[in-house]
Amino acid sequence: MNIFIDNRSGTPIYDQIYKQVKNLIISGEVKENDPLPSIRALAKDLRISVVTTKRAYDELEREGFIYTLPAKGCFVAPKNTEMLREENLKKIEELIEQIKQLGASCNLTTDDIIDMIKYNE
Repeated sequence: MNIFIDNRSGTPIYDQIYKQVKNLIISGEVKENDPLPSIRALAKDLRISVVTTKRAYDELEREGFIYTLPAKGCFVAPKNTEMLREENLKKIEELIEQIKQLGASCNLTTDDIIDMIKYNE
């Protein structure tokens, strides 16, 4: 599992870890019940604080993407299809908002945008 930290980004490090691990899970690159690197090992590999890594893992667990077994580590949780659907719907809504803004800057109507979508099928 490759995680990259961009220290020049304005995004907090724990959030970068959280988003990257979450995307790996959603994409299926890491499978259900696969072990994740230990909090300490990941912190050491990324040269960051254990507290930062723990915060990312805690957020992933809180949202149901991973689970922890005491003395064994963290693992990818079985996929909750409804949760994945909601995540994808949220991404679609964000992209639609970007399309609306770009369309407005080009003086496109909603019908123009719908036609563009239809012709790109």
